[in-house]
Amino acid sequence: MSRRALIVTGVAAAAAGFVAGPLLWQMFDRGGSAWLDDAAFEDLDGGRRRLSEWRDRILVLNFWATWCAPCREEIPLLMAARERHAGRGLEVVGIAIDLAAKVGEYAKTLGIRYPVLVSDGAGLALMRRLGNSAGGLPFTVFVNREGEVAQRKLGALNQAELEEAVRRLLG
Repeated sequence: MSRRALIVTGVAAAAAGFVAGPLLWQMFDRGGSAWLDDAAFEDLDGGRRRLSEWRDRILVLNFWATWCAPCREEIPLLMAARERHAGRGLEVVGIAIDLAAKVGEYAKTLGIRYPVLVSDGAGLALMRRLGNSAGGLPFTVFVNREGEVAQRKLGALNQAELEEAVRRLLG
């Protein structure tokens, strides 16, 4: 294939993705959120927790790992947002894609004051289902009170992005 044909094919593929991507998100989200409510992971005490426990709250699901520097940098922002907005119905839930012992030690050292769950392949599958096909971290999903995904962010959040997303959901 000629260089020009490769370029034309690449541009066409990018354009198709640009057009089809939002349509696929709509189709994906239309199926309801029962699968999100049913997701369950182990907490740091060894208990099993379902995301449905936080139904009727605005939920910030943050997928992270102890070895991920950008993940570690945004944890204090998440803790502060939870403290500021918990009274208005906000909950932050960290889902660590990591070893439970490392996560527990790190959470204790940092003093993480929001629920931290530990996952394995199920967390990776949930991230993919939520739109993170690359499996990159950190990955944050904002869920409204009805359990619908309102926003996604792959990569570290900054304070302005976090506050804007929370503000929109709190109304």
